[in-house]
Amino acid sequence: MTAKKLYITDTILRDAHQSQAATRMRLEDMLPACEILDSVGYWSLECWGGATFDACMRFLNEDPWERLRALKKALPHTKLQMLFRGQNILGYKHYADDVVDAFVKKSIENGIDVIRIFDALNDPRNLQRAVHACKEYGALCETAISYTISPVHDEDYFVRLAVELEKMGADTICIKDMANLLLPYSAYSLVTKLKQNVGIPIHLHTHNTTGTGDMVNLMAAQAGVDIVDTALSPLANGTSQPATESLVATLKGTERDTGLDLSVLSKAAALFRPVAQKLQDAGTLNPKVLRVDTNTLLYQVPGGMLSNLISQLKQANAEDKYYEVLAEVPRVRQDFGYPPLVTPTSQIVGTQAVLNILSGERYKMISKESKGLLRGEYGRLPGPVNEEVRKKAIGDDEVIECRPADLIDPELEKYREESKDLARCEEDVLSYALFPQVAAKFLAEKYAPKEPAAAAAPKAGTDPSAPRELIVEDLSV
Repeated sequence: MTAKKLYITDTILRDAHQSQAATRMRLEDMLPACEILDSVGYWSLECWGGATFDACMRFLNEDPWERLRALKKALPHTKLQMLFRGQNILGYKHYADDVVDAFVKKSIENGIDVIRIFDALNDPRNLQRAVHACKEYGALCETAISYTISPVHDEDYFVRLAVELEKMGADTICIKDMANLLLPYSAYSLVTKLKQNVGIPIHLHTHNTTGTGDMVNLMAAQAGVDIVDTALSPLANGTSQPATESLVATLKGTERDTGLDLSVLSKAAALFRPVAQKLQDAGTLNPKVLRVDTNTLLYQVPGGMLSNLISQLKQANAEDKYYEVLAEVPRVRQDFGYPPLVTPTSQIVGTQAVLNILSGERYKMISKESKGLLRGEYGRLPGPVNEEVRKKAIGDDEVIECRPADLIDPELEKYREESKDLARCEEDVLSYALFPQVAAKFLAEKYAPKEPAAAAAPKAGTDPSAPRELIVEDLSV
C-alpha cells in the first residue's frame, strides 16, 4: 500500500446525535463550535439528511433548509455532506423522479457539497436518478453499499455492486456498515478487494455498537481505505461512530497519519460536552446506547431498530416477548429475501417480527409495508423470497420487475398545488412533499402572523424585540 494520509469525515452534526440522542441536537448547539470545526481540516462534515430533516420540523421547530444555510455560512472552508435515501430521498417511500431532481438541486443550492446516496436493498436502479441529479447540479456523488451478512451477501457481491456504481458515475464509494456487522479482518479483506477493482476513493462508515468499530477503522486504514467516518468524543461510540480523537492519536506518525491536530479536536470536543449533557438531562440521550451489545452480531438489528422494537412491545404491554421478537427478525429477513436492515427495511422487518410473535401465528397479520416489500414496491430483493409467504401477503398480484419509480407519475406540481397556501418557496414545497402533515403544521406556525410588539407585554427582564419561541409538542413521548 502506498503511504498516504487517511481522511476523516466527522458525523458530530448528524449521525452522532441521530444514533445516540434521536436527532435532537439543535442548530444553536452547533453554531458555537463551527469556527473550530471549520479549522480542523476534515474531508467533510456530515451535517444534514438522514433523520435530521424530519426531526427539525417535527420536534425542534427548526426549518431544515435554514439550518443548512446557517451551517454553510459558518463552515465556509469545509465540505458539507448529507445522507440521501436514493428514490426515498429523506422519507420512507419512493418519490417520482421530478421530486428527486428538485430535492437534489435545492440541497446543493443551499449548501451541500457531498451527497451520500444509498438504497436499503442495494438495488442500483433506485440510485440512478439521484446520482444523475447529483452530477448534473455539481455535488460530489458518493454512492453507498449497505453492508450486511447473509448467504447472498459475500465479498464478490459487494465488489460487483461497487464496480456497477463506479460505472454509474460515483465519485466515491462508501461501505455503509449501519449495524457494525463488518468485523476487523473482514474490513481489511473487503477494502483490499475494492481497491483492486475500482479506481475511485473508498469511504468507510461504521458504528461502535458491538465494540469493534475502532478496530474496523484501523484494519481498513491498513488495507488502504481513503476516508473513514468518526465522531467527536462527546457523542462517539456505542450506537454512534468511533471517536475521532482516538483514531487521530492512533495513526499519528504513521504512514496513514490523518494530519489533524489533537489540540484543535480537543477544543472542539469541549464545546460539545455540555451539549451531550443537555441531551442526557433531557432524556433524549440514554446512557444505554453507549454499552457494547454483541446481540447485534447475532440478530443484525441496528441500534435504532432495537429501540423501535422495544417501543412497540411497550405499547403492546409485551416487553417479556423481546427476545422472541429478536429471534424472529432473522427468520422474517430470510423469508423476505435477505434485505439489509436499514431504513426503511429495518422498520418493515422489525414490525413484521413483532406482529408474528404477538399474534401467535406467523404472518397471521401482515403489514401494508411488508406486502409492498414482497410485491417489489421498494425494489429488487437481494435473495430468493419464501414464495408461500409472498402468496399469503399479496395473493395473485404481479410482482413489480421494473424500476419501481417508473410506475410513479411526476408529482412535484401536485405537491405545489396542495401546499400553495402554506409554501413561500420551493424549499417549503419539498418539505411538504416529504412530510405533508409535519410540514403543514410547521409551515403554518412558521408563517403565522406575529403579534405586534406593543400588544404583547414583555416579561420582566426580557428583550421585547427578541423573537418569541414557539413551543412544539415532543411527539416521541
